[in-house]
Amino acid sequence: MILRSGHDEDCLFMNIWTPSNATAASKLPVWLFIQGGGYVSLSNPNWDGAEVVKNSGYNMVFVEFNYRVGLWGFLASEKVRDDGDLNVGLLDQRAAMKWVQKYISHFGGDPDHVVIHGASAGAGSVALHLTAYGGRNDSLFAGGMAESVFFPQQPYLADLEWQFDRVAEVVGCSNETDQMSCLRGKDTATLQAANAASGFPGRVESASPLFYWTPCIDGDLIEDIPYSMFERGDFIKVPILFGNDNDEGSIFAANAATKYAMVNFLQNNYPLLRSNDTAAILSNYPQMEALPGHSAWYPSAALAYGEATFICPTVNILDAYAAHWDTDDTPPLWSYRFNAADQMYVQQGLGVPHLSDAAAVFGPDNIGGNAPPGYYTYNADIVPVMQAYWLSFIQTLDPNPKRNATAPVWEAWGTNRSRILFETGNTRMEDTPAAQVQRCEFWEGLKDVMLQKR
Repeated sequence: MILRSGHDEDCLFMNIWTPSNATAASKLPVWLFIQGGGYVSLSNPNWDGAEVVKNSGYNMVFVEFNYRVGLWGFLASEKVRDDGDLNVGLLDQRAAMKWVQKYISHFGGDPDHVVIHGASAGAGSVALHLTAYGGRNDSLFAGGMAESVFFPQQPYLADLEWQFDRVAEVVGCSNETDQMSCLRGKDTATLQAANAASGFPGRVESASPLFYWTPCIDGDLIEDIPYSMFERGDFIKVPILFGNDNDEGSIFAANAATKYAMVNFLQNNYPLLRSNDTAAILSNYPQMEALPGHSAWYPSAALAYGEATFICPTVNILDAYAAHWDTDDTPPLWSYRFNAADQMYVQQGLGVPHLSDAAAVFGPDNIGGNAPPGYYTYNADIVPVMQAYWLSFIQTLDPNPKRNATAPVWEAWGTNRSRILFETGNTRMEDTPAAQVQRCEFWEGLKDVMLQKR
């Protein structure tokens, strides 16, 4: 939902860019993009697909859409399930995929060659669609791409009744026999007033998590904790390209002055962490070198949150894919680390933050005015390199055949956990560092309390 001066519940829209000469016989590859925004907002209504369609040689259709977020998309309760659907924001996404299957040929697209691609919560959504209904393949897509897979805690339905009760109380439906009917009778502005965060049970009210509304484990669309399904091999076996920015947690972390402030920040977002868990976290993320404009424990908090919520989900999903690939061939899995630094962010002590790579994928003029300034000068050369890999994957399900002439071969993820490192003028392959793999294994060991895996 994108809020302006007025509200409208007729809120599901789709934008399509296609070559002007495309016909139903063209059968062009389809790039289906899922926006991010932490499941609480839509990140940008202005993604522009014109440049990527042009740079594909007019050999592609680009589609982006919106979906319900916040309480509109993820309000959860047995009352909701008994009188409707859960995780309707994700169901909106699947409705868009089904629409594409039915109608994209009218725009020149090939319904048998659709690649879903998401950023942040959109990337997390891609992972959830890979495991949807226990990995049931409904032939909605042929490949998946994920920039900064977002895996916050994803509670069981029974653990979210308090959230529904809070909304009912705020809008005056607590004492109604039919609370769903009461909620449906409220106008948009009243419900929007309840579309706000509060602390998790056991935390103080003011200790709100960064992301309050998230998908829940409903036993249907999301049958189990997603990591569990990846571990068991309950996912759709298609080529995937997953990766991250170097400093995923920097724009989210609390500016912690002490280790206790860092622990408090992590527990506000993962409230089931116990004292022995937080002691182990501090052991894995001791105090680091200070960063400009930040307190002493901020770098550790940023690294811990970034790895727990974004980077390690990527590593662990790729490992699960490699372990469960159905043939003896090298699994078609690719990963990356984006480290093209912008001095604006570096001077702020943010490094290469979350979604810094978006402007390299789409071009700096095509993400609604949010591109870091370095993309217009010293980082301009990274754009054709990175964009060509993405276009190659969209068109061939492999980032290499249509890569930029100056770019190296992007090796598949394997036993060395190889990934490509994007740096302007020095893009190259690297192995995922053993220390980072060890920390990801540590987070994997906290699966029960993180509610990411089981």
